[in-house]
Amino acid sequence: MTATAKKIQHKESKFEHLLQEQVRNEFTASHQYIAVAVWFDDNDLPQLARHFYRQALEERNHAMMIVQYLMDNNISPKIPAIEQVRNDFTETRELVALALEQEREVTREIETLAKTAREEGDYLGEQFMQWFLKEQVEEVSQMSTLLNVVDRAKGNLFDVENFLARETVGDEGADATAPKAAGGAL
Repeated sequence: MTATAKKIQHKESKFEHLLQEQVRNEFTASHQYIAVAVWFDDNDLPQLARHFYRQALEERNHAMMIVQYLMDNNISPKIPAIEQVRNDFTETRELVALALEQEREVTREIETLAKTAREEGDYLGEQFMQWFLKEQVEEVSQMSTLLNVVDRAKGNLFDVENFLARETVGDEGADATAPKAAGGAL
């Protein structure tokens, strides 16, 4: 390449743009889970707090998986500011219902990413999104289960705490098929 030759500029695809947006969405979800966990912690519900602190780390890791994918594909990641999170809650069901709706929204976002990669013929991007699709089935399922348990407990939070202490809701351990997270998963 001669000194006068110009470097070809990479034009960001719609899929790449949506991936950059998803980094914000995942970090925002992480912070929302921290707010939920802190509320449970402040209300002396350690199992619920532990569950949501762990969820916060998982969402952070998802963001960092996307960051790593972008770097691996020579796309400069942008680390964005996050959206405002909710901190004012009154009862347990409200928090778990919020978490379930958040997971449903993330599922819609991941589906859009997978669809966009396919429409653009980005086979690597489509393959990358497959793990996230599988993950969202698990996330929605676990939050649905937790909401059912909260409803069945009819206000007895000791039953919910005992359930979480006894069961492995969302705590399946490390997934060997998970994409690598930039800086390593926490």
